[in-house]
Amino acid sequence: MLSQMNEYYLKILNERNIKATAIRILILKTMSGFDAAFSLSDLEIALDSVDKSTISRTIHLFHEHQLIHSFEDGSGSVKYSVCSRGCTCSVDELHAHFYCNYCKKAFCLENIAVPAFSLSEGMAVESVNLVIKGYCGKCRKPKHKLK
Repeated sequence: MLSQMNEYYLKILNERNIKATAIRILILKTMSGFDAAFSLSDLEIALDSVDKSTISRTIHLFHEHQLIHSFEDGSGSVKYSVCSRGCTCSVDELHAHFYCNYCKKAFCLENIAVPAFSLSEGMAVESVNLVIKGYCGKCRKPKHKLK
C-alpha cells in the first residue's frame, strides 16, 4: 500500500518534469494532505524534521513547474495549493479563492473562474488575485458580526 502511494506521487512529479527524491515525495504528500490552502509556516510545522531551506526550495521548484499555485489571501500571508493533475496555471485556468474571516483558512474555489479582462493595447494579464472573504460555514463563527 505504501509503495502504491509513493508511486502515485512519483507519477505526479514525473508528469511535471520534477526529479523525484524521497524528500520531494514527502513534501508533496504532506501538501496533498492539507484540507485547505497552506502557508510556508503550516508546511514547516507539519514537516518539523525537514530543513526549512529545503522546504522553501521545494515550494519554489513545485511552483515553477506548476505543481502548486500561490495566492495572497488578504491576511498578509501567501498561501499555496496543489494544482489538479491537468492544470497548467494558465490565465484561462485562474480561479477565485475564499478566505474565512473566522477560522483564518483559505480555500480554492475552482468552480468560480476569474473573469476575462479587456485591457489596453500592450497590456497582458500575468496573474489575478480574486479572494472572497466571509464565513466558511464549517468553523465556529463568533457571535458578533463583522462590520
